[in-house]
Amino acid sequence: MATTTYTVTGMTCGHCVSSVKQEIGKIDGVTSVDVDLASGLVRVDSANEVSEAEVAAAVDEAGYELAR
Repeated sequence: MATTTYTVTGMTCGHCVSSVKQEIGKIDGVTSVDVDLASGLVRVDSANEVSEAEVAAAVDEAGYELAR
């Protein structure tokens, strides 16, 4: 099991959090997604290593940006 934390910018409300969780949750192997709106931190738990590019693409699909 792998856990990785990312920072997502542009989230301002609960709907933003739901969108990010939903898109990241679609990635193969992701078992849970925890989003903290106040800090922008997103913790991704997965059965196997998930690439940052996959997470960035999912966040982009939700309409937000992964801080680099």
